[in-house]
Amino acid sequence: MAFWLLKTEPGEYSFQNLLQQGPDVWDGVKSPAAQKNIKSMQPKDLAFIYHTGKERSLTGVAEIITRPYPDPKGTGLYVIDLAPVYRLKRPVSLAEIKQDHFFSGWELVRLPRLSVMPVPPEFWDKIHRMAEYPLT
Repeated sequence: MAFWLLKTEPGEYSFQNLLQQGPDVWDGVKSPAAQKNIKSMQPKDLAFIYHTGKERSLTGVAEIITRPYPDPKGTGLYVIDLAPVYRLKRPVSLAEIKQDHFFSGWELVRLPRLSVMPVPPEFWDKIHRMAEYPLT
């Protein structure tokens, strides 16, 4: 299983929308680097949902439920389906992550415009601890 981060503008589509709607298509990702990451996703992988804009924080966790497939809208892009798993007990802000040297090599800090990125397991665990949501 791999871990990912998916960015979204909460005014357009938030983690709350995913919770309310249930399984949904994750589409609209155009960046070649982000598309490469989408093409690497597998069912059962987990992803943090990160709200951009004014919030700039990790808010919840979703599960990838399909393999990547061509966007049915004919965009030439790949999409995945995902389902909500749980909301973090407290959001973890980008500011908190940037203040912690532990995360200095992560794409979220180094490549802030990348909308889909891997999350190393040690980062996944530490963010859960920061969110007061221990995995053990």
